[in-house]
Amino acid sequence: MARIIKNDEIIESNLTVASGDDIDIAQDNQLLPLTVYLANREALAGSNNYGVWLDSDEEVELLEGKIDCNVIGLNFPAFNDGRAYSSADILRRKLSYKGEIRAIGDVRRDQLEQMIRCGFDAFELAPGQDLEESLASLQGFSENYQVTTDKPEPLFKRR
Repeated sequence: MARIIKNDEIIESNLTVASGDDIDIAQDNQLLPLTVYLANREALAGSNNYGVWLDSDEEVELLEGKIDCNVIGLNFPAFNDGRAYSSADILRRKLSYKGEIRAIGDVRRDQLEQMIRCGFDAFELAPGQDLEESLASLQGFSENYQVTTDKPEPLFKRR
């Protein structure tokens, strides 16, 4: 089980990121690659112990009208690859996704605040990242000026 940050606390997650050519969709508690998920939606119907994950070069719009899971993982193959920020924003704003959006891959403490602003609410940090320090770092900013997915009005309208 992986320890993740979710909703301002550290929890144990039983979901594992599935990859490779020999994925068994009958196995519980997996984040399935987008292509596997889309190809097996009928077989997965009615089950709630799986999720889907997208790599940074995959278009999240492919999920429009096809989201049947409670967790979507967005991969950061490198900490400086920011394409998943846009994918999270599209999921929240355009596709109105209300479930968990989990950052996976090379996720680091310094990114968490911006990830929250784009719609992420769960974080599986890269190896070597301190979960407690990362969680504590989220207390550093109480306000943001910009319109974001978690605060849809700018600061001047909230005053």
